[in-house]
Amino acid sequence: MAVHAHPDDESSKGAATTARYAAEGVDVLVVTCTGGERGDILNPRYSGLHGTPEEMAQVRRAEMAAAAEALGVRQHWLGFVDSGLPEGDPLPPLPEGCFALVPLEEAAAPLVRLVREFRPHVMTAYDPSGGYPHPDHIMAHRVAFEAYHAAGDPERYRGLGEPWAPTKLYYNHDFSLERIRTVHDAVVAAGLESPFGDWIDSRAMREVPQRQVTTRIACADYFPARDAALVAHATQIDPDGFFFQVPRDLEVDVWPVEEYELAESRVPTHLPEDDLFAGIHPEDDR
Repeated sequence: MAVHAHPDDESSKGAATTARYAAEGVDVLVVTCTGGERGDILNPRYSGLHGTPEEMAQVRRAEMAAAAEALGVRQHWLGFVDSGLPEGDPLPPLPEGCFALVPLEEAAAPLVRLVREFRPHVMTAYDPSGGYPHPDHIMAHRVAFEAYHAAGDPERYRGLGEPWAPTKLYYNHDFSLERIRTVHDAVVAAGLESPFGDWIDSRAMREVPQRQVTTRIACADYFPARDAALVAHATQIDPDGFFFQVPRDLEVDVWPVEEYELAESRVPTHLPEDDLFAGIHPEDDR
């Protein structure tokens, strides 16, 4: 079960990993917390919509369906409303009723129910920072963390299904500084313009702390599925934009993996790992 804040997040974070496991016969469910209603149109080539949040939600539902098909995964909407990304100094208040303002137990309840229905052995989510400080990403972490710990407790969230305790919880690390530097150096060495130069400088200036990477999943064979899922989000992704500026043959050569941090495990582990299911036996029934 991969928990994400908005439609398109599942295609830019861990997408090749989910595609690989789905192709190998694992039942993979992407959970999308919000409808992306307040997302901006980020693709300058897109000309199909300039309407209301309700119209944006409909378009993004169709995009999400196409992305899920490209990845070969199932997908479930948690049903909350996009909070938007506040901008300004001081920051404006978040919109009433948005995901980031929902009380934690109320926001986590539908995910707890879903965990108890789907019964995942592994959950993936964002780290406590959200990966970047979007209020919905931070809330998605809180909700996933709560569900991981509460779904197996029969005394909590009563009436929401039979308890089920997922075995492992991972945080996505698709944009680790090591990955960015490695790919950046390879692109520059090839005589090309790197999309990551500003990222490296910005992180160095801000002294962004680096979280531990424990797990690397080999998934280069599924980069085409990841790319197809990205392109499916036409309001958000420019096919000639940032995500496609690194030549794919170069990426496969220097960084054929996606990275994770093992945050919690209910089974013994041996780090580093190359499999999210390491230590889990399929016949286990907790």
